[in-house]
Amino acid sequence: MAGWGSRLRPHTLTVPKPMLPVAGKPIVQRLVEGLIKSTDQKVEDIVFIIRKDFGDVIPQMLLDVAKSAGSKGHIKYQDVPLGTAHAILCAEDFLEGNLIVAFADTLFKSEFKIDANMDGVIWVQKVEDPSAFGVVKLGADNVITDFVEKPKDFISDLAIIGIYYFKDGVYLRKEMQYLLDNDIKQKGEYWLTDAMERMKNQGTRFYKGEVIEWLDCGNKDATVYTNQRVLEFNKNEPLISAKAVIENSVVIQPCFIDDDVVLKNSVIGPYVSVGKGTVIESSVVKNSIIQGKSNLKNKLIANSMIGNSVKLEGRLEDLSVGDYNALIQ
Repeated sequence: MAGWGSRLRPHTLTVPKPMLPVAGKPIVQRLVEGLIKSTDQKVEDIVFIIRKDFGDVIPQMLLDVAKSAGSKGHIKYQDVPLGTAHAILCAEDFLEGNLIVAFADTLFKSEFKIDANMDGVIWVQKVEDPSAFGVVKLGADNVITDFVEKPKDFISDLAIIGIYYFKDGVYLRKEMQYLLDNDIKQKGEYWLTDAMERMKNQGTRFYKGEVIEWLDCGNKDATVYTNQRVLEFNKNEPLISAKAVIENSVVIQPCFIDDDVVLKNSVIGPYVSVGKGTVIESSVVKNSIIQGKSNLKNKLIANSMIGNSVKLEGRLEDLSVGDYNALIQ
């Protein structure tokens, strides 16, 4: 979680991208919950790798995410962006035994269960344009034979989604440390795929774990779409708080409405998430994420992300507005 999240600015100026809410929960919390469901083993420790300039509030929020999942949380820092292998090594004290590695800006839907006896599992999904992704090539019995980063020519359409299982964390740590000790870089960074390539060449058998759906949170439109899909996945759960005040308004499900939200003379939904304490009056909102303590009046909004403590009045727009803004037209 140590990246800047620049493609999601202005929302990531105040919080890291994985802490942005999707259907009422931070992206990283939904990721943690999904990963825990993928294994029958107890997840003892969860290590979050972040930057030091996130301050004190974000680390505590992450520790709370781990606690809510029944695990012990830990915070480690990557101060210099030197690649995925370098980032994972920031948690070297915890790289032992069975291990899941996940990049925190992706969500997934899967019925796949980890077989802890496998050497390793790499989650993939078929994509139309594999040239933008790292891909894997398969041999017999779904064993991965090659890792290729952003192939110019067609090699495979199975894109790596950024979630991995390793049976032996110590072995992984050793191979990543080898990259650093021998300054083996790609484009100035130490890559996890290079460590896995060394492991594969020494006999490690990596298998594919295919997901039903892979949801990206890389930019505004992708995050709004992810919010829609997560609401659809959870549409049979109670998503509207009993503490919300709904006056002369219509909520078209599925929507997430948090505590202390006030809706007056408005139509909300479908596919809208509204954060705690937000007031929406005389407005129509669909397919959008609105965070907490904001105030919208006389607005027609679609396909939008609105931050915390925002005040908006005006007309129909496609918006991406960060925290603590006022826009009155």
